[in-house]
Amino acid sequence: MVIGRSRYLRQFKGHIYSVKPQLHARLLTNAVDTSSLIAPTFLERARLISSEHAELSKLLAINYDPKNAKKLGELSTTTTALQRWRRASESFSELQQILQDSATDPELKSIAEDELITATEDLQSIATVLKTSLIPIHPFAHLSCLVEIRPGVGGSEAGLFAGDLVRMYQAFCKRHSLRVSLLKLDEVESVSSERQVNEVVLEIEGEGSYGVFRCESGVHRVQRIPATESKGRTHTSAVAVWVLPSFPSTDSEELGESSYSDPNSDYYVDPKEVKIDVMRASGAGGQHVNTTDSAVRLTHLPTNTVVAMQESRSQQKNREKAWRLLRSRIAQARRETREEEKSRLRSSIIGSAAIGRGDKIRTYNWGQQRVTDHRSGITLHHLDDILEGGGSLDTIMQSVRAWLTERDLEALAADEELSKRQNSK
Repeated sequence: MVIGRSRYLRQFKGHIYSVKPQLHARLLTNAVDTSSLIAPTFLERARLISSEHAELSKLLAINYDPKNAKKLGELSTTTTALQRWRRASESFSELQQILQDSATDPELKSIAEDELITATEDLQSIATVLKTSLIPIHPFAHLSCLVEIRPGVGGSEAGLFAGDLVRMYQAFCKRHSLRVSLLKLDEVESVSSERQVNEVVLEIEGEGSYGVFRCESGVHRVQRIPATESKGRTHTSAVAVWVLPSFPSTDSEELGESSYSDPNSDYYVDPKEVKIDVMRASGAGGQHVNTTDSAVRLTHLPTNTVVAMQESRSQQKNREKAWRLLRSRIAQARRETREEEKSRLRSSIIGSAAIGRGDKIRTYNWGQQRVTDHRSGITLHHLDDILEGGGSLDTIMQSVRAWLTERDLEALAADEELSKRQNSK
């Protein structure tokens, strides 16, 4: 922690610190520019948020309002980080003045040099916290989620790998005490007599589950020798993973806006625009299969989004599940459309490095026992632990979340630049 001049003088007596000459020269000749740690536009945004925090605090002191209290909590992280930044910057400047003052005793300079190293590290750490706090919270981040898993290219091998991913996520949830259930399961027998996945929808309940699993959306590629391969050749298959927000069955304050009844809401679906078909369930056995009209298919006509559900013997339960999945898919699609539009506007500033749901994000190589995430660039040779939902999967997911944070900061800086350009016209 950075200490002030008076404390330096108290520590000075009886304490001599050794300092490397080359470090001494670097500190004296290359003063760190704090603007290189955090852009002035970010600091200005933080100051505006801090001012808004102060105003809300005054209003709440006069009259308590739940919405204002919630907003105050959301602004507190940035306000606190800005206060820490100001204190650290002041202490950092004081240390630089001590070092640059020719009248300062050499031994006091020695102490200041050591403290300046710590102060620089503190500033870097606080700058990261402050910048991260400025990123708008994803509107679905606090929600539970649905994870859709579908095999892509690779035939039956892709279906088998989809099953591996289902078990991986189930094990991950169990280890993290997240409740996971099968909202939808569509399987068929493969040529090797193993059950292969056609489509699975996992429902993962727990506050913030969407924020945890958001990094898993994309195409997962597997490279391995299939059981049916007689010549020992490695095949490449792919599985698509989509992470969707999971919404309550009815309107809820949890969604943060007037939800299902507001046509401007991401969560709104006009029942008049949905075609509903009921039919007899099909599949491998079960008393309700081909005997009752329990299966439900919903088609959202404007987007041609289709959801079919036949997991339950009850048509009503299948209808409820189908509506939940339909609403989730449409809300996610609307969000992605807006993000794509923003990405196009930002492309003139930061390029077009966005990864869509059709892009390969991760490779699982059986022969090398290797897993590589192509966004964060991390590679681990702990394939078994990853497929068991172990700590190595946590490591990969955390690296991707850090990568997403960097992209969010780039987007935030680009938005600030675009705003400046528009205001200057």
